Amino acid sequence: MEQVSWHDAKAFCQRLSQMEGLTYRLPTEAEWEYACRAGSSTAYSFGDADASRGEYAWFDQNSGNQTHEVGQKRANAWGLCDMHGNVWEWCEDWYGPYPGGAQTDPSGPPNGVFRVLRGGSWYFFPWILRSAIRGRNPPGFRLNFLGFRVVVAAGP
Repeated sequence: MEQVSWHDAKAFCQRLSQMEGLTYRLPTEAEWEYACRAGSSTAYSFGDADASRGEYAWFDQNSGNQTHEVGQKRANAWGLCDMHGNVWEWCEDWYGPYPGGAQTDPSGPPNGVFRVLRGGSWYFFPWILRSAIRGRNPPGFRLNFLGFRVVVAAGP
């Protein structure tokens, strides 16, 4: 899905939760990066080799300037596709500086102006596709390279 605001993505999660009887939501920024990395500590989930990016991601040099159907590129080690490139993905968190010191599953600041985006997109240069890259936009912003993915909350 593309051209959706953070508000649109949240509304989708709410409707899906009502339909399915489960709790669906946007991932936190920390959850998103954990899923993207899939156990890796390298620049990309597939290693540090820039030459491999085209096997895993859509970006400005191979996308034809458009979003592509999910799953046409190789998945990461955990079977997740399009974590690098294709569309920037909205996260639950407000954008802000990272807190100091080691953190376990941190959450963003309690409020802000921008929401976090992760993953890069077909519109941007390949170096933007790194697992740690973060972007931001106001929650009402929509563009043809903004999308989202959902997570289902565990337990009651």
